[in-house]
Amino acid sequence: MSSHTDSNSHYADTTPQQEALQQAAPRQGTSPQDEHQNGSAPGSGPAENGQRHPIEDPARQSLLNVRSEVGKAVVGQDSTVTGMLIALLCGGHVLLEGVPGVAKTLLVRALSTALSLDTKRVQFTPDLMPGDVTGSLVYDSHTSEFTFREGPVFTNIMLADEINRTPPKTQASLLEAMEERQVSVDGVSRPLPSPFIVAATQNPVEYEGTYPLPEAQLDRFLLKLTMPLPGRAEEIEVIRRHASGFDPRNLSAAGVRPVAGAVELSNAQAAVAQVAVAPEILAYIVDVVRATRSAPSFQLGVSPRGATALLKTSKAWAWLSGRSFVTPDDVKALSLPCLRHRVGLRPEAQMDGIVVDDVLGSILASVPVPR
Repeated sequence: MSSHTDSNSHYADTTPQQEALQQAAPRQGTSPQDEHQNGSAPGSGPAENGQRHPIEDPARQSLLNVRSEVGKAVVGQDSTVTGMLIALLCGGHVLLEGVPGVAKTLLVRALSTALSLDTKRVQFTPDLMPGDVTGSLVYDSHTSEFTFREGPVFTNIMLADEINRTPPKTQASLLEAMEERQVSVDGVSRPLPSPFIVAATQNPVEYEGTYPLPEAQLDRFLLKLTMPLPGRAEEIEVIRRHASGFDPRNLSAAGVRPVAGAVELSNAQAAVAQVAVAPEILAYIVDVVRATRSAPSFQLGVSPRGATALLKTSKAWAWLSGRSFVTPDDVKALSLPCLRHRVGLRPEAQMDGIVVDDVLGSILASVPVPR
């Protein structure tokens, strides 16, 4: 399945796209100490002719500050935090893939705290029913009527933990919520809160007793982010924090505080919508997507929905980087997280040990870049 083909090779080393996401504009929202710990120059990121074009925007600065707040609880996952911010800016959903213990749940909780958003966690198990997620009608003995009891999907950020451990029927119960932002029960449609995104996790190394997500459902996720194991220095910092009394269940004690909210997020989304995209960039996005359909290693290429997703995320990344226009580097930086779950390897390619990210990297290297 395409959801599992590119997993294991990306936990020891950081991909070029992850490095780009780690080193770009959201660094401007961190302190000099954070810059030193993360190993990058302050303010490094995408540039045009070697010069940055900052956009003075309070909403942007608020979102960049979110990264610093999340860093008080989560170490070594800067690219994933950036990816989550991009998903929120685009109103899209995220598939988080990582081995147990890399702070997937903690990251979502810290992000929702920093953004003053509500979050709920659902542990997906083989016996989980659709009504356990969406909600169901409950008989009220006092009124002798059925009333709707909201499920955990009625939140801002829903953490669907180990989504591939629940049967397809329960997985499918999320489709309407993810696509239409509503839940229909007994013929009545109930809108979900705004903003609303699903952050689903899956374990890339343990498949026994799992139900891999079908391609049609994978395509509903805007991004697939791989969460690597931390480097040595980052892991030492994790242990140091725990030795000093850090409690992952008490984010307020760790100093994580709200620095933005739904208003700032809405303003940011409006600003992202105004980011300009030149016709040459649109053609470049289409060329990258079309190249996946003719790649010998792929039996399934990226659909037009993937092209629109790459466009939206590139605009969000450009805005976070302080520019009002999209560059080819923005498209390259988002290509892997945006496309890796929308393609499928041929069986013979899997047997040869070929991984999705390597094929996508070759495509990005071969498609002509507009000048």
